[in-house]
Amino acid sequence: MTNERKNKFKYGVCRIAEMILILLILSIVVFTLSRLCPGDPLRSWYGDSVDRMSAAQKAAARESLGLEKPLPVQYGIWLKDVTHGDLGLSYKYKRPVTSVIGSVLGNTIVFGLISYILTFSLAFRIGRASAEREGTKLDRFICKSGVISGNIPVFFLSLICILVFAVNLRILPTGGAYSYGAEGNILDRAWHLVLPVFVIVIGHLWYYSYMVRNLLLEEMRKDYVLLLKAEGVPRTMIIKKYCRKNILPPMINIMAIAVPHLLGGTYVVEMVFGYPGLGRLSFESALYKDYNMLMATTLLTGSVVVISNHLAQIIGERIDPRMRHGEGSYE
Repeated sequence: MTNERKNKFKYGVCRIAEMILILLILSIVVFTLSRLCPGDPLRSWYGDSVDRMSAAQKAAARESLGLEKPLPVQYGIWLKDVTHGDLGLSYKYKRPVTSVIGSVLGNTIVFGLISYILTFSLAFRIGRASAEREGTKLDRFICKSGVISGNIPVFFLSLICILVFAVNLRILPTGGAYSYGAEGNILDRAWHLVLPVFVIVIGHLWYYSYMVRNLLLEEMRKDYVLLLKAEGVPRTMIIKKYCRKNILPPMINIMAIAVPHLLGGTYVVEMVFGYPGLGRLSFESALYKDYNMLMATTLLTGSVVVISNHLAQIIGERIDPRMRHGEGSYE
């Protein structure tokens, strides 16, 4: 094995170890905080009947769920089970956590991917159009729209859209993933996604368009661009052929950073629209003290964020070797 391969192997191992360490720390923090917060997990398991249970019955129930053991012991048992692929039972649904998550995971993936792809597909086009027309009315409109829309909470925008399009105009459904009895109808599912996707895209589009515009304009002020302008190359051609390619590494990092941003918005929108996905499941697990479900949804979300950031860095290094190990800059 050559030195270069050894370095790449060590680099890969360090990356994997770093991701595992981050998720381990996240699990410890969430595990501890969830159990220190007020609330009774027995209510999630037994419902209102917990009010009629005696102290002895409650103690026996806690012991059967492993809640009487010290926190470090509880965490050790949970971690051991997780390493064997057992995420435990959901207190609320009385089913394996993996089964409950599996029933709604596809909904969140479809919703999140459509929103993500639409947001950045449009952001690249709008940002480029703004950069090509710097200082014009269109450019000023995009910049101001980015500032305004970026400060509107997604839950407020969701409520406004429900009021206008679902309640007043009655042209779109108020929420859910599909109409009653139409679970297998793809068109019906797509129709239910219109408003949630619209809210996510509108809530983030102008902000990222503004970032694309600024990156392009910063690239336009570099020496090689001035030389191309002196040679008579049109501004539009410079942006399309040279600048757009050169802003890819920092833009990929921005897209990675946007994952938790968009994911957080997706979770909030799922709650407002009653959309059955991970966001709604996460909220319910925290509300009902469903510890096993809360740990699973938190780690799943954390894994997406951590992996996306590491993938972005790897892709960025492939595009621009100067990013490798923090070497060099974009200058």
